[in-house]
Amino acid sequence: MTTILVAGTWDTKDAELGYMRDVILRQGGQVLTMDVSVLGDPSQPTDISKHEVAEAAGSSIAEAIAAEDENTAMQVMATGSARLAAKLHADGRIQGVIVLGGTMGTDLALDLCSALPLGVPKYVVSTVSFSPMLPPERLPADIQMILWAGGLYGLNSICKASLSQAAGAVLGAARAVEPPLRDKPLIGMTSFGKTVLRYMVSLKPALEARGFEVAVFHATGMGGRAFESLAAEGAFAAVLDFAPQEVGNHLFGSAITAGPDRMTGAGARGVPQIVSIGCYDLVDLVGWHPLPAHLEGLPGHAHNRLLSSVVLDAEARCRVARAIMGKLSAATGEVVFLLPTRGGNEWDREGGPLCDADGLAAFVTEVRAACPPNVRLVELEAHINDPAFSEAALAVVDGWIAGGRLPKA
Repeated sequence: MTTILVAGTWDTKDAELGYMRDVILRQGGQVLTMDVSVLGDPSQPTDISKHEVAEAAGSSIAEAIAAEDENTAMQVMATGSARLAAKLHADGRIQGVIVLGGTMGTDLALDLCSALPLGVPKYVVSTVSFSPMLPPERLPADIQMILWAGGLYGLNSICKASLSQAAGAVLGAARAVEPPLRDKPLIGMTSFGKTVLRYMVSLKPALEARGFEVAVFHATGMGGRAFESLAAEGAFAAVLDFAPQEVGNHLFGSAITAGPDRMTGAGARGVPQIVSIGCYDLVDLVGWHPLPAHLEGLPGHAHNRLLSSVVLDAEARCRVARAIMGKLSAATGEVVFLLPTRGGNEWDREGGPLCDADGLAAFVTEVRAACPPNVRLVELEAHINDPAFSEAALAVVDGWIAGGRLPKA
């Protein structure tokens, strides 16, 4: 039986949460209810009370009230609800979650949903869905959101359309989802589309022929979030992090960010890494946002109406090199840095529209200087899209297999 956790402040959102519960029940699902309110009580007891939630956070409702600050109180409830949701899922008691709220409830929902693994259906019905208030680094990579339209105070036909869709969607997703099998060792790879980076076209089948499953993540903010989430939980046998552009995006203040923890998950888990320079020289920006003042004057490329890029100068590229090497210096597992000295994306080849030979040379020099002792630097007289780059990556993987650092699949 598919069971959905329905969470929210049942003291003020009793009717709306109860409506979603009833929709799920009418569709043949099961429900566990969780109350994350502080001051009031629901009309009927929930399966998990607000007292249990507060206790899971190492606190109590009395302490939350005594704080006399709603933000502090709700963070207690956010911590407790996240811990309980993770345990409920680990124990097999829930297969999906739906949370409803305004700004307070949404803030809590992001913590609760982040506590669940990738692939567990996570739905948030919110008055601030898709809002710029929601920082990308707090969004679980597979979260689903729907606007809670017209329902801030009580039920009506407008909000019922949103609530019923969300309730049906989370139940349908929980029934239909195919959880990762994990029957083969998994390699995580980062990249962009084939117009700019092409190594995955040959590497993916070659790695699959060696018995690995390969997942390629689009390094446009949320893709990097998913990649880091899986790396941090130890899902990967190895990572081929060849498109580290999100590091530069974050460094230079782009809204297209995977957060400050990008390029840290695998290292913290001791997972073997091969890292390279795909699109290191570009910072991606939201295409319809004004160009930040500190990036004005740099050459650019409009990819589409959603995404544009600026080409970093030599000084900025050196900052990127130092940021990458700083992150890799903390890695506890083996790290190989493949440095193709002829360029890191299809546009920066000699004669290409974004070629900057001096900028590339400055970056290469800085990589050499900043490379920490725990990173093995391998320089290649090749471009990242040349066959020689993919062959070098496969040689590293084969060496790890032969040396027992990767499983023989």
